[in-house]
Amino acid sequence: MSGTKLLDLNPIKLEEMTDRYEAHDYYLMDEFLTDEQKLMRDSLRTWLKKDVSPIIEDYFERAEFPHQIVKGLGDHGCFGPYIPTEYGGAGVDQITYGLLMQELERVDSGIRSTSSVQSSLVMYPIYKFGTEEHRKKYLPKLATGEMIGCFGLTEPDHGSNPGGMVTNFKDMGDHYLLNGAKMWISNAPFADVAVVWAKDESGRVHGLIVDRGMEGFSTPEMHGKHSLRASATGELIFDNVKVPKENLMPGKSGLGAPLMCLDSARYGIAWGAIGAALDCYDSALRYAKERTQFDKPLAAFQLTQKKLAEMITEITKAQMLTFRLGQLRNEGRATSAQISMAKRNNVDMAINIAREARQIHGAMGITGEYPCMRHMANLESVITYEGTHDIHLLITGMDVTGISAFK
Repeated sequence: MSGTKLLDLNPIKLEEMTDRYEAHDYYLMDEFLTDEQKLMRDSLRTWLKKDVSPIIEDYFERAEFPHQIVKGLGDHGCFGPYIPTEYGGAGVDQITYGLLMQELERVDSGIRSTSSVQSSLVMYPIYKFGTEEHRKKYLPKLATGEMIGCFGLTEPDHGSNPGGMVTNFKDMGDHYLLNGAKMWISNAPFADVAVVWAKDESGRVHGLIVDRGMEGFSTPEMHGKHSLRASATGELIFDNVKVPKENLMPGKSGLGAPLMCLDSARYGIAWGAIGAALDCYDSALRYAKERTQFDKPLAAFQLTQKKLAEMITEITKAQMLTFRLGQLRNEGRATSAQISMAKRNNVDMAINIAREARQIHGAMGITGEYPCMRHMANLESVITYEGTHDIHLLITGMDVTGISAFK
């Protein structure tokens, strides 16, 4: 690389950066939305552009989570939006939930991850499988962000095969004794509560609520990430942790319980990935119109137009796919396989758009002045977590053939 422009950006005055994002709705999908849905989305977008976008690159580079935004996330209904209002949630539908996740990931995948973990992997199982006491104790504080939660399923040696987990608990009469470890856990380093999946003495999977401060429970942070740097990731370590018996969630046991949670989270990811793609497309379109080469803007070249036209086409297809999935979720008819298809398709779409958008920006695309490289790095995690790209492909394959390729 040559020239002085890149050097001028070091350090970037990130606090002075403004969010110039403009939404793109090529097929007028907004016409299908209610006024309430648009109001919640637009309110969140306004706050994000003002208070989060200008600082996110700085936190990404520092590999820190911006804790000061937690209250704002709670105020805008980003924690458990579909949880009933009696437990502190916003009580909205699944499409509204998706729209919120899209806005969050438009800013950064790590911010959306923090929100969707809190919503789908912590609040959802407590609401769905917990007792009324669990709901009243945890959900209102989780909804406001007064408490932050995490979800313990993945282990050091068991990712795509969660059924192989070795984390276990034993009945000690007046309490359970929990041992094991979980890895790659979003929110873990500062979580107040963990929803942990472990096997009982018969090998049956159950969900336990583990509170910070329980003796033998630690959450070391993981460092050295090149992706999701603005999201805190850690381990959950259980060394003879005494868990009160009332902390077991009785509503459902078996591996199907955490997989139901993952369905909700994967659905949110399908929406969120569209947001990342939209941000990259918007930045590339603006840059292509403003950047001049050979006495004309980049947007005047056929190959640039090809890239932009293909981007908005793929985004529009994903918007239509995901909106229909939201309708099915609202009706209680969406299948796990349908959710897998949307998660896989949309994240793959987004990461390809991030790469193409980076190319349109040229050398400037690798700097923090533009979002493409950060989104690209983040999406490398999103395409892997909560079901890898290939696993979701095999889920679709099993669904259409009736034959499992997993065993």
